[in-house]
Amino acid sequence: MFRPIWRMRRGMTLGAQGAVIDAEGRVLLVRHGYRPGWWFPGGGVEWGETLVNALARELEEEVGVTLTAAPELHGIFSNFASFPGDHIAVFVVRHWQRRPDYRKRGEIAEARMFAWRELPERVDAGTRARLAEIFDRAPIASRW
Repeated sequence: MFRPIWRMRRGMTLGAQGAVIDAEGRVLLVRHGYRPGWWFPGGGVEWGETLVNALARELEEEVGVTLTAAPELHGIFSNFASFPGDHIAVFVVRHWQRRPDYRKRGEIAEARMFAWRELPERVDAGTRARLAEIFDRAPIASRW
């Protein structure tokens, strides 16, 4: 209920998402309970939080993933279709481990690893574009 008011009062929002890639070249995607499609895990950057700290917190909360080395910043993308001041920082995460006792909870309906060439049908367009940039070296766009 307060989200539309909060968004109108803020000039910009910033999120951090991770392209979590395993040794086999598969990527971890999530499906939320509140919106359709598959996305990178991640979420909003809180006050006093760095992008990397936000990414680490969101990966731990959403999918039980702990960073074991620094992630690589892939790019920062404007997501104006969602909100005129929204931006998303995407990191490539190749060094990580997942808690063996991880169980999906909260907003995450499903989390799965997918091969780049075997993605599910309903991958978010921005997520699909970032994957093409990462795996196929497609030109990096500035918009989500």
